[in-house]
Amino acid sequence: MLAYDADLELFKDNFKRFMQEHIAPDYDQWEREGIMPRSVWNKLGENGFLCVDVPEQYGGYGVPTHYSLMLVEESARAGYGALSTAISCHSEIAAPYVLHIGTEQQKQYWLPKMVAGEVVGAIGMTEPGAGSDLQAIRSTAILQDNHYVLNGSKTFISNGQHADLVVLAVKTDPQARAKGVSLLLLDTHLDGFKKGTNLDKIGLHSQDTSELFFDNVQVPKDQLLGQAGHGFNYLMQELPRERTAIAATALGAIRGALDVTTQYVQERQAFGQKIGQFQNTRFVLAQAKIDELATTAFYNQNVELYMQGKLDVETAAALKSFSTDMQMKVADQLLQLFGGYGYMTEYPISRFFVDARIQRIYGGTNEIMKEIVARGMIGR
Repeated sequence: MLAYDADLELFKDNFKRFMQEHIAPDYDQWEREGIMPRSVWNKLGENGFLCVDVPEQYGGYGVPTHYSLMLVEESARAGYGALSTAISCHSEIAAPYVLHIGTEQQKQYWLPKMVAGEVVGAIGMTEPGAGSDLQAIRSTAILQDNHYVLNGSKTFISNGQHADLVVLAVKTDPQARAKGVSLLLLDTHLDGFKKGTNLDKIGLHSQDTSELFFDNVQVPKDQLLGQAGHGFNYLMQELPRERTAIAATALGAIRGALDVTTQYVQERQAFGQKIGQFQNTRFVLAQAKIDELATTAFYNQNVELYMQGKLDVETAAALKSFSTDMQMKVADQLLQLFGGYGYMTEYPISRFFVDARIQRIYGGTNEIMKEIVARGMIGR
């Protein structure tokens, strides 16, 4: 169990005030427009809310990982699922790849800019013909002299419109499968790189999600991340943190949905009494609270294991599957207590519901998560 941390609570309070001042006034408009402004990243960086567990020598605070994950959780709890996902992709996914695998030169160049919000990070894995099956990717990067020539495309890339840096999975050996996968640090300002339109989604409306296209992009050889052909191993190494971050969003959203519903049922009346007095309402709320407590316990265990360097792929997959299934279940059941109002976008519970759906898909579908767990039990 993660112990009480007074500094963490102070940091959390500061972040809540930041969201109240800089996010709350405009978030509904961003959702309608389908994208947050680029300036949000600069404000996050200026206020010290990006990549906070990055060591001080690279611009971060060097605090424990649960400080960073707290930002993901609390933004989801506040009802800002798109912001939660954006921060998660930047701080919990892209930055750790650079920190854990990058050369000293790569870390010195990219990480301070990511901490400051000067550079927005993304991860580029999914392609039109390759989702959870990462071995099937077709984008290629062929080494020619002192650069890689990059061709292909990616899709469903979170932070895609604002991204300045993409940690990109490509085939440096097109004839191989897993052993042909490598990772590149792609500067999105290079010639031949193009961002597609901002994709229209059923949820996470203001979280920019894009197609990316590469037409003979010349990526400097020194932007290879780690060793050529080891990309698949690096992905497996870093995915437990990504899936823990997805669980942080799930847990925050469960708590946020409970917050707004608990308030609503104590105010709304039907048949001459507050709906919070009906037994069904009380039982639904109680079950949601029980589900939240179970998710919290599992999540805290995973965070502790991660910080000890002991979180394995199977346990992280189990957490991702469990927490996101629970997020969807809780959002659905709590929305029911709102009746027709729950279907109206002016009520926050509706956003908790639509934002929950993608959580069971990205980061590896929950069906793949179950396969990973099964392999750990009985092999292939």
